[in-house]
Amino acid sequence: MTATFETQRAALADVVSIPVTPFAEDGSVDQDTHRALLRRLLDGGIRTLTPNGNTGEFYALSPQERRLVTELTVDEAGDRAVILVGVGHDVPTAVASARHARELGAAMVMVHQPVHPYVAQGGWVDYHRAIAEAVPELGVVPYIRNATLDGARLAELADHCPNVIGVKYAVPDAARFAGFARDAGLERFVWVAGLAEPYAPSYFSAGATGFTSGLVNVAPAVSLNMIEALRSGDYPTAMKVWEQVRRFEELRAADAHANNVTVVKEALASLGLCRRDVRPPSRPLPEDERAEVAAIAAGWAV
Repeated sequence: MTATFETQRAALADVVSIPVTPFAEDGSVDQDTHRALLRRLLDGGIRTLTPNGNTGEFYALSPQERRLVTELTVDEAGDRAVILVGVGHDVPTAVASARHARELGAAMVMVHQPVHPYVAQGGWVDYHRAIAEAVPELGVVPYIRNATLDGARLAELADHCPNVIGVKYAVPDAARFAGFARDAGLERFVWVAGLAEPYAPSYFSAGATGFTSGLVNVAPAVSLNMIEALRSGDYPTAMKVWEQVRRFEELRAADAHANNVTVVKEALASLGLCRRDVRPPSRPLPEDERAEVAAIAAGWAV
């Protein structure tokens, strides 16, 4: 079964880009700008796209908008990228989204961390199993933000669902990640550092082979420089890239990641690539903080 998902596994061991969802002046999804931003990623060498990720404001989009974003991404990418569609919410909604992705020709789905306030470990398995079993042809990638989840639970899920092939691990604890990956099966899954460039070097040292990125919307070459260094084991060079992106990512992480999407869109706006608009509960940066983001973006080779 593993051989069936070779293309998907290779796509996860890469820069897993999380495109923004640009909005028009009337608040709707700006379809033309969305396509232009996707082309920019593809032309920049990005080969894995995740529509409906958190940087794409997944939870602020309506069901119809999430479908639209998936359709735009699959259509624009064609055969130039592997598509990993974000799905979530209640089980019927997640299953419907996964089946929609399958119908369009997407290769994988990423299952967002359940936002229910009461998540039993066995219930976590049941939730993901229901989704994975509904689309056995697709690779399935759980998005793990739950620091209490045991690696054995992931192994249990994959015992039932061999299409669970990778993990986006986003608990900010490199030691816990190392233990979780080994408890679940280090070689069994493709491990994606789900906290982007700031955590990629430490997570790669513990077994990750890919990382997610929102920064890639602004500077694809920067993200690609980091993964090339990490693939070759050149940690000094990887850490030079880390230093290059540090302040940008600190701004995104401030106030419990309140400006995670906002900073990315502000950088894109400063380059004239899209509007800075985000949806509540996110909020645009105040005027006095925009200049720093613009200066960082201008300093990258974009």
